[in-house]
Amino acid sequence: MPLPHEPSTALSIGASAPKNLLKQAVFLHTGWRSAGTWVWSRLRELERVAGFYEPLSNVLADLNLAGVAASRPTLTSGHPPLVAPYFDEYRPFLRENARGVTGYDRRFSIDRFSREPDAPFPALQAYLRHLCEHTVEQGRVPVFKFCRSGGRLPWLKQAFADALHVGVLRNPASQFASGWLLRQQWSNAFFVAAPFRVLGLNQWDPLIREVVGICGVSLPPLASMPDDAYAMACEQYARTVDSDNAYRAFIALWILCALRMGEGVDLLIDMDRFGQSREYGAGLRAAFDAQCGLSPDFGDARDLVEETRRSAARMTGIDGGALRAVHSAALKFLKAQAGVEAGFVEVVREKMVLANELTEAWR
Repeated sequence: MPLPHEPSTALSIGASAPKNLLKQAVFLHTGWRSAGTWVWSRLRELERVAGFYEPLSNVLADLNLAGVAASRPTLTSGHPPLVAPYFDEYRPFLRENARGVTGYDRRFSIDRFSREPDAPFPALQAYLRHLCEHTVEQGRVPVFKFCRSGGRLPWLKQAFADALHVGVLRNPASQFASGWLLRQQWSNAFFVAAPFRVLGLNQWDPLIREVVGICGVSLPPLASMPDDAYAMACEQYARTVDSDNAYRAFIALWILCALRMGEGVDLLIDMDRFGQSREYGAGLRAAFDAQCGLSPDFGDARDLVEETRRSAARMTGIDGGALRAVHSAALKFLKAQAGVEAGFVEVVREKMVLANELTEAWR
């Protein structure tokens, strides 16, 4: 797996591969507020690409043709301007006077972390395969931007071996701050609620229970309720949850997704290096070109680490110095897992060191 601090490796990947061996699709495995939408937008602007935004999102269950036009960035999203609405590529899979993308099931919206695929996975695989095949028939390359695929990454990599699987990793302090400030300033608790929802609906899994315990997360009681009802309960919980518990839940989900990336993405994108190194962006462009024949321009990258530093004064009510312990616990968990390359563990260690530095300024 190419690591973000080795641009020369990225440049050499697949350099001698024949054109007929190029990957036929791109799966971007990202997290909420990881800046994955920006990466996806750089690929989507290419003429040969059909960019599918959040193909596992519960929004797709109720999407209709009129709703596609309205799916654009808001002033508070932080997303780049888009030439077409987020869900524009789903138009061929929508029916007149009906709601829902063909083949989509609401059960797809909750990530799963078990080793073996769950019962809905064959349907999920068929749904994504249909999107891929239709797009390829049109002479285009499907590029999927996921926020709900981290736990299922190994399943998807095996099922879609002809796709380039890309992990997008951002340091946890910056990623958390991006979502927390939306709750703090705009009363948007979605991104604070998301880790509680995913962890809570997977708490029967031994791996989830282990990480929740290691990180000291307090989850909303699950009781006996449908997934949708628990998701709503998490949304309410996130509106008043204390910052320490919110951060612990976020780190628990972050390290779980990092673990799955470390077990074998084809390419790892380090979002913290964009904006600081033009050479890094050029190396990634070459890596994409070598593996799937796409050449995205990453030249307009922002320095996201510096933006986090500038926003530190707005992160009120959080004792940043107390967060070192949870960073340390999460890293220790990752080191104890089999099948994760030492180089990837070092990348995560560097992320935790950076997170310690950034959160130190939070008060």
